[in-house]
Order: sequence, then C-alpha cells, then structure tokens
Amino acid sequence: MHNNYYFLRQLSHRLNQELSGFTLVACFSQNKEELILEFNNSSRSFFIKASLLSHFCCLSFPAGFTRARKNSVDLFSEIILKKVESVDSFENERCFAIQLQHAYLLLFKMHGNRANVLLVKENIVVGMFRNHLKADASLDVTKLNRPLDFSFAQFERVYPELSSYYFTLGKVVWEYWHRQHYNRLTVTEQWQQLNRIRKELESPTYYLGKQGESILFSLLPVEDPIRQFTDPIEAITYFFHEFSALRTFQLERATQLKKIKDQINGTISYCQHTEQKLNDLVHDQHYQLWGDLIMAHLHRIMPGASSVTLPNFYNDHLIMIKLKPDLNPQRNAELYYRKAKNQEIEIKQLRDSIARKKQELEILQTKLQHVLHATDLKSLRQTNDPKTPSKRITLPYHEFLFQGFKIWVGRNAESNDELTLKYGYKEDLWLHAKDVAGSHVLIKYQAGKNFPKEVIERAAQLAAYNSKRKTETLCPVIVTPKKFVRKRKGDPAGTVVVEREKVIMVEPRL
Repeated sequence: MHNNYYFLRQLSHRLNQELSGFTLVACFSQNKEELILEFNNSSRSFFIKASLLSHFCCLSFPAGFTRARKNSVDLFSEIILKKVESVDSFENERCFAIQLQHAYLLLFKMHGNRANVLLVKENIVVGMFRNHLKADASLDVTKLNRPLDFSFAQFERVYPELSSYYFTLGKVVWEYWHRQHYNRLTVTEQWQQLNRIRKELESPTYYLGKQGESILFSLLPVEDPIRQFTDPIEAITYFFHEFSALRTFQLERATQLKKIKDQINGTISYCQHTEQKLNDLVHDQHYQLWGDLIMAHLHRIMPGASSVTLPNFYNDHLIMIKLKPDLNPQRNAELYYRKAKNQEIEIKQLRDSIARKKQELEILQTKLQHVLHATDLKSLRQTNDPKTPSKRITLPYHEFLFQGFKIWVGRNAESNDELTLKYGYKEDLWLHAKDVAGSHVLIKYQAGKNFPKEVIERAAQLAAYNSKRKTETLCPVIVTPKKFVRKRKGDPAGTVVVEREKVIMVEPRL
C-alpha cells in the first residue's frame, strides 16, 4: 500500500510543506533503477531516493546521501537550480508531481514494475528516467486525474464488482474488507463502511505489519503491528529500509541455503559412491590369492606362459590367472603381491576420506541449522565462518554531501590525524571547534570552484556538533586552508598546529 493513491496523496501534501522554499541542486543515478534528488534551501538539504526496481518500487527520504566517486550519472540537467513551486497529487492515480520553475514538472509514476520518473514541460514529456518504458513518452498529464463516483446510486450499480470500480483503494484495503466480513453486510451497510474507510484513508495512521515472510505497509489497522507512524515521510522511509533489509536477508539466506544443501548433497553422494567402492575392494582380495596360488604351484607354471589355470585353496573351482610372459613365476607373484599391498593402501585412503567427509557433513549440517535459525543479516553472516571474521576497511571519517561538496568529519582522535595528514590536501578547507576537543573536518576542494559560504557554515556546524561544545547555543569554529595545518613530532593524537585561522560562529547541528 506504499504506492496507493491515498498514501501518495498524504505524502505529496507533506512534501509540499517540506519542500517550500527549496531548490533542486542535484539529480543523479549511481545504482540500477535508483534516482537520487537533492533539494536545498541554503541551510539544509532534503533528499528523495526513488528505488524503481521491478520487484520493489518505493520512495524513501534519507537524512543524508553520499555520492559515489565513480559510476554516477547526472540526469535532468534542465531543472537543476530550479525552485520548487508546489507538490501535487492526481485524483485516484498513483502519481504525484513536483512543480518547478519555468513550467517544469517532475512526475513520479509509482506503477509497480512500470514505475518511472518523468520530466514534463508544458504537458509534454521531455525526459524519462527509465527510457525502456516507451509508452511513458506519450503520457498525457492532463488525463491523470480520474474522478470516481462514491454515491450510493453508483455503489448499487457496480455492486458486487466493487474492487473493479473502486480500483484506487487497492489490494490491502479489499483484504481488510473481507477480513472484517463487510462483504456479508447489506448493500447499504457496505456503502456506509466504504465511506468510513475512505475517511480513515484520508487522515490515516501508517502501520507496518508482518505478512507471511514479508512486511506489510498499511493505512488501515493490522494485526500485531511492528510500528506505526503519523508522518508519511518517516513511515515510508522506515518501511523502505526494513523491506530492503528483509529482502537482502532472504536472498542471502536462500543463496546460503542452496549452497550448503548442494554441498551436503554432494558430500552424501561422495560418501555413498566411495563406500560402495570401498566395499568392493574389501571383498575383492584376488590379487593376494593369485600371488599365493602362483607361489604354491611354481612347478606347474611353464616359462613364458601368458596365463595359468590353478585350483582355488578354498573350493574346487579353477582360477585362470594372467601372467606376464617375460617374467618368471616368482616375479609374477611379486607383481600381484604389490597390487594387493596397493589395494590395502587404497582401502585405508578411502576409509580416511570417508571419515573426513563425514566430519565435513556434520559441519555443513550445523551450518544449515544456523542459517535456518538466523533472524537477521548479522547472525546470518556469522554462519559463513565464525572463526574468521571478515575484514572491513573503515575510513577515518564520516562523509556528508552538501550542495555538491563533500564534507569529511573525523571519527576520533586517531582518525583525525589520519584524515588531516593522509586524506587531506593543501587545497581543502580545514575546520575545528576552537579551544576544545573535537573532530577535524575537511571540505574537499573542487577544481575551479570557490567554497560557498553556505557550505562552510554547514561544515562548521558539523565541526561544532562533533566537539565538546555541541550543547552550546553558538560555537566558535576555526576555518583555514589545510596547507596551514601541521603536526609537531611528539604531539598527542589529534593535536595539530594552525598557522593562520579565521573564526566563525555557528549553531552546533548534525
């Protein structure tokens, strides 16, 4: 229900409030079917993340976003630096639009696997995010509003095919309808319930619940809700992260289960095959017998013979034994004794191999149980090899993106040194809360660009927040090019000398 008309209507109303006074400053894609929009009002950024994968189409609104250095493509350049005029939904349609300056419209068409983001100017589509959806190029924006008649007379006319006519309510609503047994009521009572539900959808609480092994987003009450929200932005963002994390967990678990089960089946098959081979060898002692028979009947074997037929010791059967004509009887017997010895070695090796494989099978079965009982990614990934934790490279800074500039904030004292001395360049701008312990902050230099005042103030706010002055109303922050920052030998971690500095006053803010 996260792409339902009634939700998008509430979301667009909330976005209209949130984006008032904002300007679109960035629009790019760095992952398949994912579009990132950054809006800014000179004091903060607001991000929209449109994930339009065919199996999961959903919006989210991250607090910040780090743009990748590579494989990132700018889109819809025509509307960069255009101000937001309004955000509007379309009647009974899973679409909403951000109206920008100069008659531009950024249309979000949330139609499941056919979802798209379209750039429209004067009702003509001039750009598309998902270009393979050719039909969207001829979309008529003027026909997106689709009024529905909710009168009792119309209700009676379309009864009992209610879900077909009132399509905009969506699957979740009709499932709720049947769960509450409203379909058993009289026609008049059903119409009354329909109008009650519409009222609830128009001023909803947002519920997250379980639906089998998935997560359900609903504007109507659900059994045993996981969470509930009153803000649509907060609700959909939480839902997106939970759904994505759950799907990642389920896909990874399915992959691991298949891999482990394949290994278990392969190991069982190997053991069965090897045990059969071992059984054949154990019950096949003919090389030893043939050697013994040759030695017992040396006098009966003619020189140069290629075979000899001799009576078995243990029964009256005759046994035909092949011989090498160029070897005497004793050497032929030695040859069979050597083969018998090799056979014993092979038997021992097969037994050892079976024992090892059975140990491996026990480990695999234990792993299988761990995976089956894992409840989240962390516990799932521990099953790969608990004794060998995966190595993770942790950068010495947190990255923030503001008006296209990267702001790096040191994690701790040791990280501050590494950030400033290893990752900082002389052209970067260096910031630090004055006269107190805190994080080193760098604004990364961009060739041919000056550092905007708003970017410097934002970085200063982060420096103030990540210092001992974070609770103060105003904090003095040192600003200087990184080339004027140096470290003396023997100074404690994080301590540096600043040769030139400018101090600005800002409010500590994350």
